[in-house]
Amino acid sequence: MNTFADSARTALALITNFDPGLWTIVARSLAVSATACAIAYGLGLAAGAWLGVTRFRGRGAVLTVLNTLLALPSVVVGLLVYLLLSRSGPLGFLGWMFTFQAMVVAQVVLVVPVVTALTRQTVEDADVQHGEQLASLGAGRFLRGLLLAWDERYALLTVLMAAFGRAVSEVGAVMIVGGNIDGFTRVMTTAIALETSKGDLPLALGLGIVLLAVVLILNALIAVVRGWRERVDGITTAATRGLVAT
Repeated sequence: MNTFADSARTALALITNFDPGLWTIVARSLAVSATACAIAYGLGLAAGAWLGVTRFRGRGAVLTVLNTLLALPSVVVGLLVYLLLSRSGPLGFLGWMFTFQAMVVAQVVLVVPVVTALTRQTVEDADVQHGEQLASLGAGRFLRGLLLAWDERYALLTVLMAAFGRAVSEVGAVMIVGGNIDGFTRVMTTAIALETSKGDLPLALGLGIVLLAVVLILNALIAVVRGWRERVDGITTAATRGLVAT
C-alpha cells in the first residue's frame, strides 16, 4: 500500500467484510474493557458514595490523592500490576501474567479513580440538597450515600460511559501486562501500535476507525442521557411549582 487512500479503502473493506482478524481483536478489546468497567464501577460507586457524604480528618488529603490518580500514567499502572502479578510478585501464584485477567486488573486500577471521583462529586452535590432529610429519617452515612447515588443514577450512568471510554482507549498498561500476544491478549490499541510499526496500515486504520466509532457512540449516548435527564428534571420542577401554586 503506497497511498493513504489505498490503505483507507482496504481498511473499510476489512470492516464491512467482517474480517475475522479485525473483529476478533475488537471483540476481545470490548470484553476486557466491559469486564474491567463492571468491576471498577461497583468499587468506585461504593467508595465515591461514601466519600460524598462522609467528613473526617484528612479527607482533603484523600481527595488530593484521588484527583492525582485521575492523571496516573497508564504505563505506571502497567508497571505496578506487572510487579504484583509477576512470578516473584505477591500475586504471582495466580498465574495471571500475560492473560485476559491481567489486562482486566490493569484497567480496573485505571478506571476506579475516575468512577470514584465523579461519583463523589455527584453524591456530594446531591447531599447538599437532600442529605439532611435522609439523615432525619435515620439513614446512616453509607446508606445515605447509596440512596443519593440511586437518586442520581442517570447522572452516574454517564460516569459509567466515561469510564468505559477511558478503559477501551488505554494502551500502555495492557501492553505491559498483556504482552500483545496474537490471538490471546491483543486488543485494539495494542494492535494499532504494532501494525503501524510493521507498516500494515490497512489493519491499523480499520481498528482505529472502529475505536473512534466506539468512542463517538459513547459520547453520543452521554449527550442523549444528559439531555433526557435535563428534560425530565425540567418537567418535574415545573410540575412541582404548579402544585405549590395551587
